[in-house]
Amino acid sequence: MKKIKIVILGVLVFGGFLMNAQETLPIYSDYLSDNVYLVHPAAAGIGNCGKVRLTHRSQWRGVEDAPQLQTLSIHTRVGEKGGIGGIIFNDKNGFHSQQGFLGTYAYHINLGHLDDANQLSFGMSVMVVQNSVDESSFLIPDPTITQIVQSRNYINSDFGMAYHNRGFFSYFTAKNLLMSVRNLYSERYESLNLRRYLATIGYFFGNEESIQFEPSIMGQLIDATGEKFVDFNIKAYKKFDQAQGWVGFSYRQGFDGNKIEELRYFTPIIGVNFGKYMGSYTYAKQSGDYLFDDGGYHQITLGMNFGCREPRAAGCPNINAAFN
Repeated sequence: MKKIKIVILGVLVFGGFLMNAQETLPIYSDYLSDNVYLVHPAAAGIGNCGKVRLTHRSQWRGVEDAPQLQTLSIHTRVGEKGGIGGIIFNDKNGFHSQQGFLGTYAYHINLGHLDDANQLSFGMSVMVVQNSVDESSFLIPDPTITQIVQSRNYINSDFGMAYHNRGFFSYFTAKNLLMSVRNLYSERYESLNLRRYLATIGYFFGNEESIQFEPSIMGQLIDATGEKFVDFNIKAYKKFDQAQGWVGFSYRQGFDGNKIEELRYFTPIIGVNFGKYMGSYTYAKQSGDYLFDDGGYHQITLGMNFGCREPRAAGCPNINAAFN
């Protein structure tokens, strides 16, 4: 019976990874590496610096054709109220892969004095994605696939809003709102409801001369399946003469009432900001009695800030870059 449960859980987990691959840009914990724009379009140009971020994520080390994800994002303020951004991503999961480009426009409304971080923001992203499936490595051909290698293009869109007030920050995003039909896996058009809703809330506080803290929570709801996940996050920052070091920890918990076992992930993060540059390393590990794989998930993020302006009087790190 235990083996049967493991097989069932493995199929469900793998199916979840495949759905993530079909669902444009997957959502992991890389947003905690000063990369909120990856999941919330309203973050485009939201701070005092433009940002470039490059990430590489690898899963299940030692497993052939294990999932990998690379992203390159850039966003900056345009004028006093506008923000623009773009993301290029490459997501590969065994025989399935997708590449895409996402473009964002955001609008930021200052609700207080010009030097205060009291801001309401709105953002809209539109993306073009190419999905591909390669059957050349199949031991037994899939009868539903008519070509060995085939690909389809489709479009999608996200909408989000955010509110910042000094150290307080919050985001809400509805993802995958505009889903064009596809027929990648069969001759019939696939009509999938891939809508996902995300909400983030957090607060940044502490003494700059000692240690500053940033607790936050991000919840997710998948519309089609009713799946619910919550990330409980904490980050701590320490300023040095020429740099800023920081560490973080994230715990992801599923709340689906799963009779076998709820999803649980532990994710420690370490990073450093040096001048206009930053780097971080993230490690994620699934926990529980029934695991699809015992390996970890590794991610490296490298970044650079540009076009920095005078920081606000107070605000979270996403509003005020650590160093100009």
